[in-house]
Amino acid sequence: MHTHTTTPVVIDRREGPYGEVVLRRHGALLQIIANGCFLMDTSDGRSERLLVDAAYDALDDPLEPSLLIGGLGVGFSLAHAAADPRWGPIAVVEREQAIIDWHCSGADAPLAELSGPALADPRTEILHTDLVAHLSGADAPDGTPKTYDALCLDIDNGPDWTVTEDNNSLYSPAGLAACQASLKPGGVLAVWSAKPSSAFDFALRNAGFQSVRTEEIPVARGVPDVVHLGVRAA
Repeated sequence: MHTHTTTPVVIDRREGPYGEVVLRRHGALLQIIANGCFLMDTSDGRSERLLVDAAYDALDDPLEPSLLIGGLGVGFSLAHAAADPRWGPIAVVEREQAIIDWHCSGADAPLAELSGPALADPRTEILHTDLVAHLSGADAPDGTPKTYDALCLDIDNGPDWTVTEDNNSLYSPAGLAACQASLKPGGVLAVWSAKPSSAFDFALRNAGFQSVRTEEIPVARGVPDVVHLGVRAA
């Protein structure tokens, strides 16, 4: 467990189309805050790595599977995926230009230490777009969504605790149908959450996902972080 005696220092603060996004340093950690809501920091990353590994392990005999990561964050999921040579193309959807800049604005980018090697990997593509729009194909010239072998989504604190109200649509029947449409047959949907959600497990099953389950990561205090998993029918 990390303890701090210092006061957080704001490194950058931006007003974007979805509200305020802040990057701050608290002791040795970097933290991302959206509209006053703590999103993540650089303290651990175990559950973000589990998000990627659990999705890969749920694939049926994958050969260089394609991966979409929803949310760049501090870069844990991307860095872990790019460090694994078994993955094929890795796309990352991030709607906040500020977060992309904190990774990609050159050698002095605050988060480049975590993501630099992954961003230099030729398999990696950063897409500045909204995840819901990307999954529906609304951001594609012909309106057709791209398809992937695995979707690893980490844009909220969980299905029951969204950063903005419009993110609620991702976890709705229509949003889960868009996830299905963006997955190849046998593809895997993995969703990070700060707490288990039995209602979301039910929603996954109701949407037609198979092999629905959760994997837990214990935390120092409170309920565990979890990854919700479901497989599109082959």
